[in-house]
Amino acid sequence: MKKIPVWFDCDTGVDDAIALILLSQLDSFDVVGVSTVAGNVGVDKTTDNTLRVLDLCRVSYPVYRGAAQPMMRKQITASYVHGEDGLGGVILPESERVPETLPAWDALYQAAVKHAGELVLIAVGPMTNIGLTLTKYKDFPNLIKRIVIMGGAAVGGNVTPAAEFNILADPEAAAMLFDCGVQVEMCGLDMTMKAYLTRDELDDLAELGTPQATFARDCLQRALKFGESYQFPGVALHDPAAVLYADNGAMFEARPAWVRVETKGSCTYGKTVTDLYSDKKHDMRKHLAVINVDRDAFKDRLIELFARFG
Repeated sequence: MKKIPVWFDCDTGVDDAIALILLSQLDSFDVVGVSTVAGNVGVDKTTDNTLRVLDLCRVSYPVYRGAAQPMMRKQITASYVHGEDGLGGVILPESERVPETLPAWDALYQAAVKHAGELVLIAVGPMTNIGLTLTKYKDFPNLIKRIVIMGGAAVGGNVTPAAEFNILADPEAAAMLFDCGVQVEMCGLDMTMKAYLTRDELDDLAELGTPQATFARDCLQRALKFGESYQFPGVALHDPAAVLYADNGAMFEARPAWVRVETKGSCTYGKTVTDLYSDKKHDMRKHLAVINVDRDAFKDRLIELFARFG
């Protein structure tokens, strides 16, 4: 089977790390590049974390350092969930590798040119690198086969009542993405909050006994406690859910939707506005909103992929 060329754009905190581990075990994907961006923590840390996690996975995908700041607004981070280091305080060995010299947006465009019409872009952090690519290379949308993101929500938010973190971190870049003419498959909070593991299930994962499984259990403890403080039953694996959806949508539910990003409102800044649940339906409903997941199937697939390291 011919593998699908994939570009992975991330802001490696704890759930990005789990997503990278899963990505390394997916037979259908050929990861041609990984780009980093400021988000959960600063870009220096997300880049370093990415290299360390890839070493843990025993893969050497080329890593490209991306944007250190949003395109227009002040930077926000989520260290209160991911820890100051981004990996929940779990220290992985320092990587002997360094990032490639090419900036992320140039490298992403070159990969899109090389794999014209075939490249799948999976983005699980703020959309700044994509916004910069769209700004610099006007033909970029014509070169991409598919875009899957973790971000947004049809209903509600997690940083404000209206906005999800990845979109709020750079709403202008996200707005450019949804307006660029390519279908965006939005794995938002509607679905990802259902893709969780409980404390006991994390312990079951660690019982696989591999360094990857033990790391996953340990690095997620801070995020788990954060979720439990809000009476949530476990830790939501937002970015892993997007990766598994990109690989195989069978366990997910996605619906066509019109989606735009609010960049002007004072209370709704960063909201992904959809017509999914409104009486008014737009004619151009070209995006997909992923709104549900079979949690048991998600959990089983995640454990299956982690077990491959054994």
